[in-house]
Amino acid sequence: MRKSVAVVHDLVSRFSPVDELGAEHRASALAWLSGTDDVFRRVKPASPPQHLVSYVVPVAADGRVLLVDHVDAGLWLPPGGHVEVDEDPALTARREIQEELGLGDAGLSRSPIFLTITRTVGQDHGHPDVSLWYVLACTGDEELRPDAGEFHAVRWWSRDELAAADPGRFDPHLFRFLAALDRPAG
Repeated sequence: MRKSVAVVHDLVSRFSPVDELGAEHRASALAWLSGTDDVFRRVKPASPPQHLVSYVVPVAADGRVLLVDHVDAGLWLPPGGHVEVDEDPALTARREIQEELGLGDAGLSRSPIFLTITRTVGQDHGHPDVSLWYVLACTGDEELRPDAGEFHAVRWWSRDELAAADPGRFDPHLFRFLAALDRPAG
């Protein structure tokens, strides 16, 4: 197994799924990682047809989460992006949060807390992304420098605002992620 793929395999093997779907995603991702070293996107949108993504969810001290209205997907998503060939997913998370929002990585979780496999929608639709979800602890008052080419808008969402919004406008696993975020450590 390629060293960079072994790092991801190790990350995924340590996940404690939050629900049955999480257990299915974990098992599927582990089988995929064990079966190929071709896990990094080389050509947009889908070569190879399934590849790794690092999401970063900025979480304010008061529990709000920062989401971006993504131009290509047409959804409110966490910031993030594709893991480059042989790049550590944590480095991807740091790079993406800086490139997309101008944020530093001082509060970034050392490891992802959540894993999903999601069929993409929007302009680059139709292929599965295996996404590792990191958390960036924030005050909620940080100065943001959003990438206008990638996002229509950027905003902090309270849990009440998320609960009242149309769930079809978000990543289909966002509410599962929030449950994982609320789960006691350990």
